[in-house]
Amino acid sequence: MRTQNHTLFVVSITFVATLGGLLFGYDTAVISGAEQSLEVYLIDRLGLNSLIHGLTVSSALIGCIAGGAISGFFSNHIGRRNSLVLAAVLFIISALGSSYPEFLFFEKGEPSIALLIMFNIYRMIGGLGVGLASAISPTYIGEIAPAQIRGRLVSWYQFAVIFGMLVVYFVNWAIAMGQTTEWINDVGWRYMFASEAIPALLFLVLLFFVPETPRYLVRKNKNDQALRLLTKLNGSKETAKSILSEIKASLNATKTSGHLFSYGKLVIVVGILLSVFQQFVGINVALYYAPRIFESMGAGQNASMVQTVVMGAVNVIFTVLAIQTVDKWGRKPLLITGSIGMAVGMFGVSGLAFFHIIGLGTLGFIIIYTASFMMSWGPICWVLLSEIFPNKIRGQAIGIAVAAQWGANFFISSTYPSMMEVSEGLTYAFYGGISVLSALFVWKLVPETKGKSLEELEELWAQENKDRRRRRKWA
Repeated sequence: MRTQNHTLFVVSITFVATLGGLLFGYDTAVISGAEQSLEVYLIDRLGLNSLIHGLTVSSALIGCIAGGAISGFFSNHIGRRNSLVLAAVLFIISALGSSYPEFLFFEKGEPSIALLIMFNIYRMIGGLGVGLASAISPTYIGEIAPAQIRGRLVSWYQFAVIFGMLVVYFVNWAIAMGQTTEWINDVGWRYMFASEAIPALLFLVLLFFVPETPRYLVRKNKNDQALRLLTKLNGSKETAKSILSEIKASLNATKTSGHLFSYGKLVIVVGILLSVFQQFVGINVALYYAPRIFESMGAGQNASMVQTVVMGAVNVIFTVLAIQTVDKWGRKPLLITGSIGMAVGMFGVSGLAFFHIIGLGTLGFIIIYTASFMMSWGPICWVLLSEIFPNKIRGQAIGIAVAAQWGANFFISSTYPSMMEVSEGLTYAFYGGISVLSALFVWKLVPETKGKSLEELEELWAQENKDRRRRRKWA
């Protein structure tokens, strides 16, 4: 009974934390149903070009970069949970503001450059929430999860991201279904953005019923609270005492040398490159522009929404596959296998584009690509980011890695329309080439973390740093 109780406790608070991932997915994918209406309302009527359109579609990512960059500060100073509360508030403001950017200052139906700027400001506010949640939700889960199921629990965060995208695909589709294009361009897109306020409010309320993480509590010298929480999380007071001793030893060992590079530069570089590769393989191009991609294959607007929903369902299925295997097969095998699958998918799309072949074959290669990503780089990147950084620098290091991730995301997403104008085939071939490089990077530099405690992984980097110093000394 005690085992069941502690498992239920871990799962319940993990569920609340994963809502940050659901909102991450919801906020970033809601634009896929609204971007063509925004193009009509704010871009075409103002006579602006495709670059401005790409920047508008991707403007939330500017906030994501900033949110990731400041997440370490908030995570360390107000705590993991309170930082997520802040993110929830930002989600609500963005959802309502993006749906009606004319609020207070502008007339509805009269687009202007100032209105375009205001819309982008609201989207960037949501991006701040996404940046905070994308850094802190996995950190929160990683710090409360027992080592033997940590990979599975953190992977549920990516499932929530994809599920949030799938939900918003259905929501966008339901809003647009049976409606005229004129209605969608005038009103429908507003409902799409406003719908995000519902899960954001649920996230905000539930956060007040979950605890702070034990490792943060130890940082704040709240050892008794940390011990009680560790006991509830692990089901055994003896195990909790052992973990508490490891956490205290880990934090005490770096009190005088706890700067960002205390454990060497390699761990920071690996974290940043994990984030950059996750975006440079082009996944968010497929997610943000999915309806437009399918329309270019000959589907109508409603049909493209249906195909996008199908792709979202495939994403959920293969994310679940990753969840079931990450603690059995390990992180590296899944990442390398996924990279190979992504390369096959993107090179396939590229080849068909060069020969101007558009049809079910293109859809098949896109599904191969996204399925490969969802069973590997989608969830496993977040698992590794929650694991590889030592306790003393985790908040700051994850903030840097996530900021780099969103910077890469912004670059890839905003340049996609312009790249497609130059060459569709070369655009997809670029993403295929990056997929190959990602496999080589994992093979050479990423350590296997399966089954190790966070403190054991910390020792790995400490030993690696000592070995490097020794090699430099004798070089």
